[in-house]
Amino acid sequence: MLSLKAKIMNRYSYKNLNVYQDAKAFVVAVYKLLDRFPDSEKFALCNQVRRAAISVTSNIAEGVSRTSNKEKIHFLEIAYASLMEVDSQLDVSIELGYITIDQYKIIEEFVVCVSKQLSSLRNKYQEK
Repeated sequence: MLSLKAKIMNRYSYKNLNVYQDAKAFVVAVYKLLDRFPDSEKFALCNQVRRAAISVTSNIAEGVSRTSNKEKIHFLEIAYASLMEVDSQLDVSIELGYITIDQYKIIEEFVVCVSKQLSSLRNKYQEK
């Protein structure tokens, strides 16, 4: 008998995509990193970074669930833009002294990985 998680994974195809799984790991890493930010940023920069990070997975899910390739591409482009938004906000966070370059490099690896996958998936839908 399949576990509940396996049933859910089979039901929603976006959850089976490597790009979604890697983007989800990215979101978790970003959220954990934000726990280290000063309290003064909890409702300012942290809130903005969280919203942009979760937008990546949300737009992947919404995009691949659409019927037309044009719509799929549109949402994948939004996911990519949100990924870049997080990257830029964390780059500024280095300058503000909220995170170290080493902490940023871990997130940057996710950014590179997910952005390549998003581009590849976008190209796949563009070719159809």
